[in-house]
Amino acid sequence: MPEVKTMHLGFIGLGHLGKAIAGRLLDCGHTLTVWNRTPAKAEGLQGEVAPSPRLVAEKAEIIFVCMFDSAAVHAILSQEGGLLSADLAGKVIVDLSTNHFKEVPHFHALCAKAGGIYLEAPVLGSVVPASQGALTVLVSGKEAGYDKVRPVLENIGKNLFFLKVPGLATKMKLINNLTLGSFMATIAEALSLGETIGMQKEEILDILSVGGGNSLVLNAKRNKLLQEDFSTHFSSALIYKDLHCLQDLAYEEKTSLFTAAVVKELYGRTFEEGIDQEDFSAIYKLFKKG
Repeated sequence: MPEVKTMHLGFIGLGHLGKAIAGRLLDCGHTLTVWNRTPAKAEGLQGEVAPSPRLVAEKAEIIFVCMFDSAAVHAILSQEGGLLSADLAGKVIVDLSTNHFKEVPHFHALCAKAGGIYLEAPVLGSVVPASQGALTVLVSGKEAGYDKVRPVLENIGKNLFFLKVPGLATKMKLINNLTLGSFMATIAEALSLGETIGMQKEEILDILSVGGGNSLVLNAKRNKLLQEDFSTHFSSALIYKDLHCLQDLAYEEKTSLFTAAVVKELYGRTFEEGIDQEDFSAIYKLFKKG
């Protein structure tokens, strides 16, 4: 575990990923003041629960944010008692959310106007690597802010990439999630087809793992596929949202997407099947159903 001076940190957003990251920060010796729209989600965390985002900002110089989407980020910034109602001078907002690329310049400007520094810092990886401090973190924003938070980011991230230019980290995260969603869909379809020819799941995955299917995705989701345990680490609803944002990015850049369009619609079907809140590896169910 990297050595770092322990700090009192703020943390807003305790969904599956946020709670895992907050837990990791606590394990590293930091203390936390947290806020979540549903306070019960803070249960089990040894941190002070604040009644508003503003009070989180008043207690800490570094405030982590981990929300579902850009609308939720905008809300915790701008709502009554939001972060922007606090004096943000000398403070850094580290936004771990995967945002729409058109929204992040606005977030940078809003926080700067309030005296603070906003860093977009989307992460690659979900609950398990978060709890192990093995995420990859992409960061864009002011270098002074990055220098301040880097020792803390090293507690949650095995790989840190400082991309500096506002918006670039968010765009790269969306591109990464094209490969993530595509690999998962391909592995799930290959597994289902292998079963139809009479192979056993474990044998199929053993072969894929030393063949063309060898990937971080297969390694991470192998047990979920074998056990059909689709408890959520990263939901289909989230990958569907991210692939929508990716399509907007392609439109903005006047370029076309091919595999992304098909994969996005596959995850769209999880809403019709009522499995959109399950782990995105549950896309396997679509191929089994046929």
